[in-house]
Amino acid sequence: MSMETTAWTQLHSVMTAQQERRPFARATLRRIGAFARPHRRRIGQFVGLSVVTALLAVATPVLAGHVVDAIVSGGDEDTVIRLAVLIAVIAVAEAALGLLGRWLSSTLGEGLILDLRTAVFDHVQRMPVAFFTRTRTGALVSRLNNDVIGAQRAFSNTLSGVVGNLVTLLLTLVVMLTLSWQITLLALVLLPVFVVPARRMGGRMARLQREAADLNAAMGTRMTERFSAPGATLVKLFGRPEEESTEFAARARRVRDIGVRTAMAQSTFITALTLVSALALALVYGLGGWFALRGSLEPGAVVSLALLLTRLYAPLTSLAGARVEVMSALVSFERVFEVLDLKPLIEENPDARTLPEGPASVEFDGVRFTYPSADKVSLASLEEVAALDTRGGAEVLHGISFRAEPGQTVALVGSSGAGKSTIAQLLPRLYDTDEGAVRVGGVDVRDLSAVTMRETLGMVTQDGHLFHDSVRENLLLARPSASEEELWDVLRRARLDALVRSLPDGLDTVVGERGYRLSGGERQRMTIARLLLARQRVVILDEATAHLDNTSEAAVQEALAEALEGRTAVVIAHRLSTVRAADVILVVEAGRIVERGTHDELLEAGGRYAELYRTQFDQHAVNGAPRDADVPDIEAAGEAVA
Repeated sequence: MSMETTAWTQLHSVMTAQQERRPFARATLRRIGAFARPHRRRIGQFVGLSVVTALLAVATPVLAGHVVDAIVSGGDEDTVIRLAVLIAVIAVAEAALGLLGRWLSSTLGEGLILDLRTAVFDHVQRMPVAFFTRTRTGALVSRLNNDVIGAQRAFSNTLSGVVGNLVTLLLTLVVMLTLSWQITLLALVLLPVFVVPARRMGGRMARLQREAADLNAAMGTRMTERFSAPGATLVKLFGRPEEESTEFAARARRVRDIGVRTAMAQSTFITALTLVSALALALVYGLGGWFALRGSLEPGAVVSLALLLTRLYAPLTSLAGARVEVMSALVSFERVFEVLDLKPLIEENPDARTLPEGPASVEFDGVRFTYPSADKVSLASLEEVAALDTRGGAEVLHGISFRAEPGQTVALVGSSGAGKSTIAQLLPRLYDTDEGAVRVGGVDVRDLSAVTMRETLGMVTQDGHLFHDSVRENLLLARPSASEEELWDVLRRARLDALVRSLPDGLDTVVGERGYRLSGGERQRMTIARLLLARQRVVILDEATAHLDNTSEAAVQEALAEALEGRTAVVIAHRLSTVRAADVILVVEAGRIVERGTHDELLEAGGRYAELYRTQFDQHAVNGAPRDADVPDIEAAGEAVA
């Protein structure tokens, strides 16, 4: 490796490393050892191979010197040929060992990436919904990409670099001191001229790179927000394209300017160090030649010293930056472990139970609940704030108790923010209660296995979320083993079969990000089809018909009738058509159930439900709508009265 190449490598490592001064954390090192333990045999092979490669690297310059001495002294041809063949064999061996080392390095690095990514991905999947409502998705994805790759470098680059360079450095110094201690010392005196500029320039360029990275990240975030379907719609409706373009262009120009400055700094730096390299070689040849002419040094030794000079500066320069690389890798490991150390609030009981076949009841028994504070469910680095809020929230549910018998439908109505959606989220155990119990089939949900919960409870929310995938894959999420006939059956029951057959690729048509290639009603019916395919015994509908027009609502209601048949249902009612069909209606206000009964019973009682109903009916009358032109919106009524 030439000195200028080594300089560039060192400069790049300083630029890309995270410049943090911190002590070695023994706990972090122990955990790294735990991840590395399954690969310890291959790590040993890798280290041994690095030592052998370092030995061969030093052998070639020495043999080259012997060749020169043999030529100058008029030695026999056989000696020169043998030495040349030996140099060739070493070159072939170095090439082969280099390829083998690269294979071991990549296997180790990629294996570690696999282990870390799998561990983080599996852990994140176990986190509660509150974690995802607070965390920036991009920051979380960065842990799975940038930080995991940064940790991988500790094995694929730093480990081999430190071991190989240390062995090479020691051998090179021993051989050079043996050949000429005077030239060796002078070569070491020139080392600061080589290393110090790399450190100083590296720090300056690292700052430029970080600024460029921040600007690129800001532009990336802006493009992600503006180029999504809802973001693009918002910009077209309310945005100012000229100002958006001006702001984006200003950041892009700054990135361009940084790129030009970085390129010029790199070019200047490499040119200067190439000059230093040439001066160092000139010193060796000049002083060594002087010693050789005086008879105090063999000509071959001069050649060996010149070749060994690159073997001396290269490892010295790399080892000078080893601390930066090690600390950078430790920071990456710590950021990964930071996510792994965040304990999920929802843990499966080791003695988790299953439910027998057949319809299942739903029961809330004295349930009290407070949303967890930020420090219990998130990380400041993932929210990009200085510190998390440690204050606890206010209690949002106060002693909620009700029961839905197998096959019954219980509807929850009330003002916005009354706690209806919170009740719905406690049932599938997206959160755990603080007091009281939520039971399905007579068993506390905290005692049920995760598999049983997924097989028993299904939920349809108002946004009808779909993945950017095909119709088929979005449905198979509910039951991967479903046949094509079963897919068409649930689409027919959800009143979607005609639509899907008309799509360009049928079941294989991609629905777009969040399903935006479909209408709101079509997305809702798609989620209902997914629910039908899952065949779950308990159904939760969280405002499944919200924000739909009458035509879409009618189609969704038909699909819901199929989905609710024979199932126990908890329905958050947005429209009274769902409320009227419920076996029991619960009126929720301020986290408490203030009324319960059927539609007719509650109207006759003349309480809060009747007040909400009359207010909504009066609003429709004021707007000139016929008495039965639309179903009264209980949510809007609650907001009007409240």
